[in-house]
Amino acid sequence: MNVPPLILGFDTSAAHCAAALVRGDQVLVSVGEEMARGQAERLMGLLEELLADQHVTWADLDALAVGTGPGNFTGIRIGVSAARGLALGLGCPAYGVTGFEARGRLAQDDARVAIPAPRDMAYVMDGATPRLLPLAEVENTAPPPAPAEIAAAIALHAVTLWPGKAPAPAPFYIRAPDAAPARDAPPPILS
Repeated sequence: MNVPPLILGFDTSAAHCAAALVRGDQVLVSVGEEMARGQAERLMGLLEELLADQHVTWADLDALAVGTGPGNFTGIRIGVSAARGLALGLGCPAYGVTGFEARGRLAQDDARVAIPAPRDMAYVMDGATPRLLPLAEVENTAPPPAPAEIAAAIALHAVTLWPGKAPAPAPFYIRAPDAAPARDAPPPILS
């Protein structure tokens, strides 16, 4: 008997912390909490609560899926780091799913996927090329999904990749970070 995979998907790439558990193409549960800060502190607790509510343990999981962006730099790093660490500890694959792949599963066929970006901008795909455009120039966009819907779409997308080998999830950045390393020479280390 071929049992569909049990996949835990999560996303912290925006002002939310969201997770979903799917078995094959069935969403068992999906949750999302809006938050501007605190995803690093909340993520593991949210995942443990979600698993406990479904009477599932970490060892029951076949794979993980994580949102890789584009979005908030720190949020993306939180999710990707958690997925990589959990996958290593659990000995299961972790699939990275871009915001375009996840939202594309939720959008109507003729709607354009646009992911909110800072300063009234949006991340969009032009063919296979991601771009950052002024929000006013982006037309026919899909309505923004709720965080729980994004997490479910991430997990469902990973089902389509299962049981393929997964490279370690990596952040999907489109623009350079706002902060940059200091240009000053580091101070000398005194012995």
